[in-house]
Amino acid sequence: MAPAADREGYWGPPTSTLEWCEENYAVSYYIAEFWNTVSNLIFILPPIYGAIQTYKDGLEKRYLAAYLCLTAVGLGSWCFHMTLKYEMQLLDELPMIYSCCVFVYCLYECFKYKNTVNYPLLFLLITYSVVVSIVTAEFYLFFYFQVMYGTLVSIIVLRSVYIVLWVYPWLRGLGYTSLTVFLMGFFLWNVDNIFCDKLRALREKMPPVVGAVTQFHAWWHILTGLGSYLHILLSLYTRTLFLKHRPKVKFVFGIWPVLLVEPPKKL
Repeated sequence: MAPAADREGYWGPPTSTLEWCEENYAVSYYIAEFWNTVSNLIFILPPIYGAIQTYKDGLEKRYLAAYLCLTAVGLGSWCFHMTLKYEMQLLDELPMIYSCCVFVYCLYECFKYKNTVNYPLLFLLITYSVVVSIVTAEFYLFFYFQVMYGTLVSIIVLRSVYIVLWVYPWLRGLGYTSLTVFLMGFFLWNVDNIFCDKLRALREKMPPVVGAVTQFHAWWHILTGLGSYLHILLSLYTRTLFLKHRPKVKFVFGIWPVLLVEPPKKL
């Protein structure tokens, strides 16, 4: 995807099957795609905070896993865009499958009694993850990966829409915001791929800081990271409502949403 106007850097020539539109080593000798790398902080820091809060609130471990899986996606993507090595590419893409499987499990277990395990669903999702991992590592077909990832995302969207339409309608704002932000990121991902030559030519005429705004793959990270984080909030909000807890969305510094969960009132 990327034109051959890139510089040499610390990690040597790329070995990944994909490159993106950001110019290689344009900002730092040690980071192949600077903006695509640092934009992953949104996948790393907020989910860590969410995992800590989930642990403090004594909530179910699957939501702790959901936050940590999202952090793993960010760390893998950071390594991939920093090095553009094939091994790091797998570290970027496979955690996307694993995190979505955890999201699916959480969504479909929202309305079960506490401390139950759905072993058939767990077995199905683990098998799905193992099969995708083996096929991707051995053959690496990008279209195959897209289909398998898209299938999981579609399941998550359909289940989320069911919840906000027919179970807890007052959560529509949170559900639709999560979906809209994710779709905006997907739109910019496609713009970055399709119009790469034009975007690179445009950046040559701009100051570096201004040109950074046109790094749409980095915006894909920011928007999908936010959308995924909001999805976990939606899933956790749904679950704690069912368990008759008292969840509330608060905004840190008036900007970043977090979920605070109070235990049920004692009768």
